[in-house]
Amino acid sequence: MKRILPFLLMLCFFSSAKADHITGGEMYYSFTGLSGGQYNYRVTLKLLTDCESRRKVDELISVGVFSRYSGAFIRNISVGKSSIEDLNLTNPDPCITNPPVVCYNVSYFNFDLSLPVSEDGYILTSQVNYRVNGLANLFGGYSNIGASYSAEIPGTSGLTNAPENNSAIFTGTDLVAICANHTFTYSFAAKDSDGDQLIYSFCDAQNTNAGGGGNIQNPTPPPFASLPYGPLYSGLAPLSNTVEINSETGLITGIAPAGGKYVVTVCVQEIRNNKVIATQRKDIQIKIASCSIAEAAIPDEYLLCKDTKTINLVNSSSSPLINSLTWEIKDNSNTSLLVSNDAQVNYTFGAIGLYTVKLYINPGQACSDSASAMVRVYPGFVPGISFTGICVNKPTFFKDITTSVYGMVDSWSWDFGKPGQPNNNSMQKDPSYTYTSNGVSDVRLVVENSVGCRDTVYRKVETIDRPPINLPFKDTLVCLNDQLQLKASGSGVLAWGPANIVNSTAPDPIVSPLTTTTFIVNIDDNGCKNTDSLKVRVVDRVTIQAMNDTTICKGDTIRLRLESDGLQYAWTPSVQLIDATAKNPLAITGTTTSYSVNAIIGGCSATANVIVGSVPYPIANAGADTTICFNTPAQLRGSTDGNSLVWSPGSSLNSITASNPVAKPRSTTTYILSGYDSRSSCPKPGRDTVTVNVQPDIIAYAGNDTAILTGQPMRFNARGGVRYLWMPATGLSSAETGNPVGNYNTASTGIEYKVLVYDAFNCVDSDYVKIKIFDTAPSVFVPNAFSPNKDGVNDRLRPIPVGITRMDYFYIYNRWGQLVYSGTDTEGGWDGTVAGKMQRSDTYIWVVKGVDYLGRPYFTKGSSLLIR
Repeated sequence: MKRILPFLLMLCFFSSAKADHITGGEMYYSFTGLSGGQYNYRVTLKLLTDCESRRKVDELISVGVFSRYSGAFIRNISVGKSSIEDLNLTNPDPCITNPPVVCYNVSYFNFDLSLPVSEDGYILTSQVNYRVNGLANLFGGYSNIGASYSAEIPGTSGLTNAPENNSAIFTGTDLVAICANHTFTYSFAAKDSDGDQLIYSFCDAQNTNAGGGGNIQNPTPPPFASLPYGPLYSGLAPLSNTVEINSETGLITGIAPAGGKYVVTVCVQEIRNNKVIATQRKDIQIKIASCSIAEAAIPDEYLLCKDTKTINLVNSSSSPLINSLTWEIKDNSNTSLLVSNDAQVNYTFGAIGLYTVKLYINPGQACSDSASAMVRVYPGFVPGISFTGICVNKPTFFKDITTSVYGMVDSWSWDFGKPGQPNNNSMQKDPSYTYTSNGVSDVRLVVENSVGCRDTVYRKVETIDRPPINLPFKDTLVCLNDQLQLKASGSGVLAWGPANIVNSTAPDPIVSPLTTTTFIVNIDDNGCKNTDSLKVRVVDRVTIQAMNDTTICKGDTIRLRLESDGLQYAWTPSVQLIDATAKNPLAITGTTTSYSVNAIIGGCSATANVIVGSVPYPIANAGADTTICFNTPAQLRGSTDGNSLVWSPGSSLNSITASNPVAKPRSTTTYILSGYDSRSSCPKPGRDTVTVNVQPDIIAYAGNDTAILTGQPMRFNARGGVRYLWMPATGLSSAETGNPVGNYNTASTGIEYKVLVYDAFNCVDSDYVKIKIFDTAPSVFVPNAFSPNKDGVNDRLRPIPVGITRMDYFYIYNRWGQLVYSGTDTEGGWDGTVAGKMQRSDTYIWVVKGVDYLGRPYFTKGSSLLIR
């Protein structure tokens, strides 16, 4: 058995007192009798606020009385608060996880009202600034927006006893538990003591034009503007299209949208003797919470009526209290087709017909629940709307164009998008409705067929004050004695004038005027009329004047131009033209050409000619591309058959007007040679380019100066090129390799070698290295003093190895044995500072450890003086 959940209205919002205002309201009345020609009513205004927001409704409110249709002001009434009711939820259902706290206050304002007889009737309204903030179904959440609560008292128009009316009063509880993405039901049911038929619908929540803060404002007259609904929402779908309202019971059902606060308004029409006499409204802001309910939450029925026989089954409740679930599908003879314990099931039915889906959760446990739903498998049911007539104050005729493969369409519920207006709803198949103002209306049709398929379709209808007439042209030419087909289109009956037109009611009559004539076209759409006109000018010849003959550069384009009143054009030769039927086409001319054009107006035509001469561009030859070494010049060699030339860019040239300038670019550069001929009819230059490729700068490297011992082989390591030449070749194993080996048997104070480094294009650069040769044992020499004063002389204390192939360390200590420097290379050395701080003038101890060129360990130490 389906477990019934308690209802609670979640209107508790946890924000500051300045943020939370009115959370809902309604107005209703009862007829108390006639006295002195006055109709007497007992009126109640009901306003809701969140009890935790600390917002209080004013003790005194204002109710405005206006004419029902014209909006004319009648009077304002000041009313004091009659009573306050506190509503709280106690003992929430244990199968709701994270149940919301529900607590709000209801303020009642009761007053008596006497009104004279009126044909239009009256509308009572009280207006409030503001609603609660951050409403999820409004555009951008929209804060600080007002609310209008109203009630309608019918007039005598159509029904003489209509003013003796008791309004419909909503009886559904204000307490409803709605968890995001869960199925729910909530009743907007109402009662009517007069026995009037009641029709329910969602409708626009109403704003107010009153300004300023606070709660109650002096009312402004109707009509009241709609709230600015956001995407996916509207007054007709305040909780998106997953939630519907039953037009006969006022019960809203469906799957709730995401968590948030939503404004929902329901209108109930009172129908007496097949005429809508009044519309009452209930407006609440509902909070949908991020709670979950342990329930078997599936739709009441599944309609596979469009284009599929596959059903997707999922329990919309994701409560952590659900421990197990079972799906079962049966056919109409109660034969089981599927049993599954999967969380989600996809099943394709083999045939059309009626089926049943059942879902069981937590059988035999706490929070057990079950639900069943009918499945209607009748694909091919597609709703549709068409309409004719779009003029205000004239009937718009609607037509149901629904298609149904199975069953007959047998139920229609129309909403013409004007909630609160007379006859806004209809149950006819093809009804009509008269709109009284321009604008766009959202028309809704709920349609059902005999096999139970049901769907909703929406259509926007724009009403205007006159039907449009579409004319493909408004002014044209014809040749004398030619025929012309007029054309017009529009929704309605067309009629052409003047009166001598044959077949004047056709949308496309044929005429043959002898003189210039203005033709009038009228349209009549069910009494809604419009008029337009078009002018037909009659000529006996075509005027034409071509441009003067001209000359262009060979291969260029030119636009051929005419002065003509022709309607059609034919140019020849067409092969050289872009669109030979254009009045002013583009021509691409390689040789001197005579162009001819025929201009046509029906049976009239005229011809003109234009000659376009073609002159070749001057010839420019910039010469062949070349490659140069970095920072070297290149001789350009250009020529032209014109009488002048210009090179660019000119920044790296010694002349931009010489035929053969010298170029010295720093990087690869493309030069443009432009040749001009002032003697020619072609004023444009001929151009050519030449690229000077500049090789990258060679970074020649011969190695660092060094010292070795006699008998110690010296490996040179030059780099930076692809070919090398050493000078002199003294002691070298080869003078033409980058890494020759030097062998020396005698001591020398220094041999300086120069190495020439060549790249692949034979560009060359050079570098030097100096070798000192000692006739001693392997040693490391360290100066006995240095002066780190940044004068470039003896600024660092560094070791000078001779015959040492590897330095393991070079340590320096102060007189207290503290390490002030450590290193392993011979290029760095100590600059006399520790952590950036200059050290005092003093004697410092150094220690060196390494390996000599024979692989033997080497160790020595000494002292040096730091001089300031």
